[in-house]
Amino acid sequence: MCPQHSDNGAGGRGSRRGWDLPPTPWELVDAFRDLAYGRVPQRRNHPGPRMARGDVREAILTLLGEEPMHGYQIIREIESRSHGVWKPSAGSVYPTLQMLADEGLVEVEESEGRKTYRLTDAGREELGDAEDGSAPWDTAAAQNAGRAVELPKAATKLAQAVGQVVRGGSTEQVDDAVKVLDEARRRLYTILSEE
Repeated sequence: MCPQHSDNGAGGRGSRRGWDLPPTPWELVDAFRDLAYGRVPQRRNHPGPRMARGDVREAILTLLGEEPMHGYQIIREIESRSHGVWKPSAGSVYPTLQMLADEGLVEVEESEGRKTYRLTDAGREELGDAEDGSAPWDTAAAQNAGRAVELPKAATKLAQAVGQVVRGGSTEQVDDAVKVLDEARRRLYTILSEE
Protein backbone atom coordinates (compact mmCIF):
# COMPACT_ATOMS: atom_id res chain seq x y z
CA MET A 1 0.00 0.00 0.00
CA CYS A 2 1.37 3.39 -0.96
CA PRO A 3 1.67 5.88 1.93
CA GLN A 4 -0.19 9.15 1.61
CA HIS A 5 1.51 12.52 1.68
CA SER A 6 0.20 14.69 4.49
CA ASP A 7 0.99 17.86 6.35
CA ASN A 8 2.75 17.04 9.57
CA GLY A 9 2.38 20.55 10.97
CA ALA A 10 6.12 21.29 11.07
CA GLY A 11 6.27 24.54 9.21
CA GLY A 12 3.81 23.35 6.59
CA ARG A 13 6.42 21.22 4.87
CA GLY A 14 4.39 18.02 4.67
CA SER A 15 5.69 14.62 5.55
CA ARG A 16 9.21 13.58 4.66
CA ARG A 17 9.68 11.55 1.50
CA GLY A 18 5.88 11.10 1.23
CA TRP A 19 5.64 9.00 4.41
CA ASP A 20 3.41 9.89 7.35
CA LEU A 21 6.24 10.40 9.83
CA PRO A 22 6.53 12.69 12.85
CA PRO A 23 8.64 15.81 12.28
CA THR A 24 12.38 15.55 12.76
CA PRO A 25 13.93 17.71 15.51
CA TRP A 26 15.23 20.08 12.82
CA GLU A 27 11.76 20.39 11.29
CA LEU A 28 10.57 21.32 14.80
CA VAL A 29 13.29 23.98 15.02
CA ASP A 30 12.21 25.38 11.64
CA ALA A 31 8.55 25.33 12.71
CA PHE A 32 9.31 27.23 15.92
CA ARG A 33 11.41 29.75 13.99
CA ASP A 34 8.60 30.23 11.46
CA LEU A 35 6.06 30.79 14.21
CA ALA A 36 8.32 33.22 16.07
CA TYR A 37 8.75 35.28 12.90
CA GLY A 38 4.99 35.36 12.46
CA ARG A 39 4.91 32.92 9.57
CA VAL A 40 1.75 30.90 9.15
CA PRO A 41 2.85 27.25 9.55
CA GLN A 42 0.45 25.75 7.02
CA ARG A 43 1.72 28.07 4.29
CA ARG A 44 5.47 28.45 4.60
CA ASN A 45 5.67 31.02 1.81
CA HIS A 46 3.26 33.36 3.52
CA PRO A 47 5.05 34.95 6.46
CA GLY A 48 3.41 37.92 8.21
CA PRO A 49 3.09 40.83 7.89
CA ARG A 50 0.99 40.76 4.74
CA MET A 51 2.41 43.01 2.06
CA ALA A 52 0.43 44.98 -0.53
CA ARG A 53 0.44 43.82 -4.17
CA GLY A 54 2.39 46.89 -5.26
CA ASP A 55 5.15 46.01 -2.81
CA VAL A 56 6.11 42.88 -4.79
CA ARG A 57 6.28 44.93 -7.98
CA GLU A 58 8.35 47.66 -6.32
CA ALA A 59 10.69 45.11 -4.72
CA ILE A 60 11.27 43.35 -8.04
CA LEU A 61 11.99 46.60 -9.85
CA THR A 62 14.37 47.70 -7.09
CA LEU A 63 16.31 44.42 -7.13
CA LEU A 64 16.51 44.26 -10.91
CA GLY A 65 17.75 47.85 -10.83
CA GLU A 66 20.81 46.51 -9.02
CA GLU A 67 21.47 43.46 -11.21
CA PRO A 68 19.74 40.86 -13.39
CA MET A 69 18.27 37.96 -11.39
CA HIS A 70 16.17 34.88 -11.81
CA GLY A 71 12.88 34.50 -9.95
CA TYR A 72 14.15 32.33 -7.11
CA GLN A 73 17.00 34.79 -6.47
CA ILE A 74 14.44 37.58 -6.16
CA ILE A 75 12.44 35.61 -3.59
CA ARG A 76 15.56 34.79 -1.57
CA GLU A 77 16.88 38.35 -1.75
CA ILE A 78 13.60 39.84 -0.49
CA GLU A 79 13.56 37.34 2.39
CA SER A 80 17.18 38.13 3.23
CA ARG A 81 16.76 41.91 3.09
CA SER A 82 13.62 41.79 5.26
CA HIS A 83 15.54 39.65 7.81
CA GLY A 84 13.24 36.70 7.24
CA VAL A 85 10.05 38.65 7.84
CA TRP A 86 8.76 38.71 4.26
CA LYS A 87 9.15 35.88 1.76
CA PRO A 88 6.87 36.42 -1.21
CA SER A 89 5.54 33.27 -2.83
CA ALA A 90 6.47 32.15 -6.32
CA GLY A 91 2.77 32.60 -7.05
CA SER A 92 3.14 36.34 -6.55
CA VAL A 93 6.65 36.88 -7.94
CA TYR A 94 6.44 35.04 -11.27
CA PRO A 95 3.11 36.56 -12.41
CA THR A 96 4.47 40.00 -11.47
CA LEU A 97 7.60 39.34 -13.54
CA GLN A 98 5.40 38.32 -16.47
CA MET A 99 3.29 41.46 -16.08
CA LEU A 100 6.44 43.63 -15.99
CA ALA A 101 7.66 41.90 -19.15
CA ASP A 102 4.28 42.50 -20.84
CA GLU A 103 4.57 46.19 -19.92
CA GLY A 104 8.04 46.35 -21.47
CA LEU A 105 9.73 47.12 -18.14
CA VAL A 106 11.60 43.82 -17.90
CA GLU A 107 13.24 41.64 -20.51
CA VAL A 108 13.81 37.92 -20.15
CA GLU A 109 16.86 36.00 -21.22
CA GLU A 110 16.73 32.21 -21.15
CA SER A 111 19.91 30.21 -20.75
CA GLU A 112 20.25 26.53 -19.85
CA GLY A 113 16.56 26.35 -18.98
CA ARG A 114 16.73 29.26 -16.54
CA LYS A 115 15.12 32.62 -17.12
CA THR A 116 17.04 35.70 -16.04
CA TYR A 117 15.19 39.01 -15.77
CA ARG A 118 16.71 42.45 -16.32
CA LEU A 119 15.29 45.96 -16.47
CA THR A 120 14.77 47.64 -19.80
CA ASP A 121 15.35 51.38 -20.23
CA ALA A 122 11.62 51.87 -19.60
CA GLY A 123 11.96 49.80 -16.44
CA ARG A 124 14.80 52.00 -15.21
CA GLU A 125 12.66 55.08 -15.85
CA GLU A 126 9.77 53.52 -13.91
CA LEU A 127 12.14 52.67 -11.05
CA GLY A 128 13.51 56.20 -10.97
CA ASP A 129 10.01 57.69 -10.85
CA ALA A 130 8.91 55.33 -8.06
CA GLU A 131 11.88 55.69 -5.72
CA ASP A 132 10.97 57.36 -2.43
CA GLY A 133 13.99 56.34 -0.37
CA SER A 134 12.63 53.22 1.33
CA ALA A 135 12.39 49.69 -0.05
CA PRO A 136 9.31 47.54 0.67
CA TRP A 137 11.41 44.98 2.59
CA ASP A 138 12.43 47.77 4.99
CA THR A 139 8.74 48.36 5.68
CA ALA A 140 8.19 44.66 6.35
CA ALA A 141 11.18 44.48 8.69
CA ALA A 142 10.09 47.65 10.52
CA GLN A 143 6.57 46.28 11.02
CA ASN A 144 8.10 43.27 12.74
CA ALA A 145 11.06 45.00 14.43
CA GLY A 146 10.11 44.17 18.00
CA ARG A 147 9.85 40.47 17.25
CA ALA A 148 12.72 40.07 14.83
CA VAL A 149 15.58 39.22 17.19
CA GLU A 150 14.96 37.93 20.70
CA LEU A 151 11.76 35.93 20.32
CA PRO A 152 12.98 33.86 17.33
CA LYS A 153 16.24 33.13 19.16
CA ALA A 154 14.37 31.96 22.24
CA ALA A 155 11.95 29.87 20.16
CA THR A 156 14.83 28.25 18.29
CA LYS A 157 16.58 27.34 21.56
CA LEU A 158 13.33 25.88 22.88
CA ALA A 159 12.85 23.87 19.69
CA GLN A 160 16.38 22.50 19.98
CA ALA A 161 15.66 21.37 23.54
CA VAL A 162 12.41 19.75 22.40
CA GLY A 163 14.35 17.99 19.64
CA GLN A 164 16.79 16.56 22.19
CA VAL A 165 13.91 15.24 24.31
CA VAL A 166 12.31 13.71 21.19
CA ARG A 167 15.59 11.99 20.23
CA GLY A 168 16.79 10.77 23.60
CA GLY A 169 14.09 11.16 26.23
CA SER A 170 12.36 8.34 28.03
CA THR A 171 8.57 8.06 27.97
CA GLU A 172 8.38 9.80 31.34
CA GLN A 173 10.69 12.61 30.17
CA VAL A 174 8.61 13.13 27.04
CA ASP A 175 5.44 13.28 29.17
CA ASP A 176 7.10 15.84 31.48
CA ALA A 177 8.24 17.89 28.48
CA VAL A 178 4.69 17.95 27.10
CA LYS A 179 3.46 19.32 30.45
CA VAL A 180 6.15 22.02 30.44
CA LEU A 181 5.27 23.05 26.88
CA ASP A 182 1.54 23.09 27.67
CA GLU A 183 2.23 25.33 30.67
CA ALA A 184 4.47 27.61 28.57
CA ARG A 185 1.73 27.92 25.95
CA ARG A 186 -0.83 28.87 28.64
CA ARG A 187 1.58 31.44 30.10
CA LEU A 188 2.15 33.00 26.68
CA TYR A 189 -1.59 33.41 26.18
CA THR A 190 -1.79 34.94 29.65
CA ILE A 191 0.87 37.49 28.64
CA LEU A 192 -1.14 38.39 25.55
CA SER A 193 -4.31 38.85 27.59
CA GLU A 194 -2.66 41.28 30.03
CA GLU A 195 -3.03 44.98 29.40
